[in-house]
Amino acid sequence: MAPAHEPERTCTGCRRKAAKCDLLRVVRSPNGVVRLDPGGKAPGRGAYVHRDAACAKVAIEHGALARALRTGLNPDGAARLRTDIEREVGH
Repeated sequence: MAPAHEPERTCTGCRRKAAKCDLLRVVRSPNGVVRLDPGGKAPGRGAYVHRDAACAKVAIEHGALARALRTGLNPDGAARLRTDIEREVGH
């Protein structure tokens, strides 16, 4: 029996590919709210970052996460998202 295929995604922070299960999904819901999607199943446009505060910081500060989600992140929204990611990764 062949091993199951593991999907890969690209981190918006460091641009390295990794297994989808090793990354944290951020989603822009159909109503435009940007939030974490720890389960990886929420509807909307998704983007991925490593479960690492450094990758999240680069992705948010350089605008890569906002570009991947095709939305703008105001300073308050970006700060809240960064805090949520840091809480999720335990830093």
